[in-house]
Amino acid sequence: MHRLFVLFTFIFLSIGFNSEATVDMGISIGDEGLRSFYLAIGDYYRVPEREVIVIKERRIPDEEIPVVFFIAKRARVKPATIIDLRLRGMTWMDITLRYHLGPEIFYMPVKETVVIGPPYGKAYGYYKKKPRKEWKKIVLGDDDIINLVNLRFMSAHYGNPPEKVIQLREQGKTFIVINEEIKKGKKGEKEKIKGKEKGEEEGEEEGKGEGKEDKGKGKGKSKKD
Repeated sequence: MHRLFVLFTFIFLSIGFNSEATVDMGISIGDEGLRSFYLAIGDYYRVPEREVIVIKERRIPDEEIPVVFFIAKRARVKPATIIDLRLRGMTWMDITLRYHLGPEIFYMPVKETVVIGPPYGKAYGYYKKKPRKEWKKIVLGDDDIINLVNLRFMSAHYGNPPEKVIQLREQGKTFIVINEEIKKGKKGEKEKIKGKEKGEEEGEEEGKGEGKEDKGKGKGKSKKD
């Protein structure tokens, strides 16, 4: 009976340990799309991937992680300070104002000809209706700030037009999906350019070879003559 109890205890502990390991693995090397998003955040804000994961572990939603780094950088405080305020229940706008920053820091210029709908239409409507000197009076909601910060992050990190990011977001795609699509698109463009350059180089080499052959034929004819 004692042996049976020990056996069940061992099995239970093993399952518990494996489950914990799985959770840890899921955070660090889980879904490739999610990890790619974390790596992009780390690259853009120049922080280790582990620091991004620590913020995730503190129950900050994935798409709000860039907001933590964005405000922390401009407020010149540690990300942990911003996280503490957020977890106390403060809105992103309240945290921004606490450090004497205004809603103008979230503005991302776009082409005037672009018609912007949800989820960006509301925020850009505020900026458009008020003269720039009155932008400090604008009160943005959490969703507005999350969308604007990620718009800047995605556009600047990949050198992508903000209008393209807005278009993808308007389709209802998450920033994790948008990040993956833009990343794959950039990779495809690089491979296409690389293939084109390789083809041109091969063409030049062939041209050089043909030139040498022609010269050789020409010399042969002159000797016979």
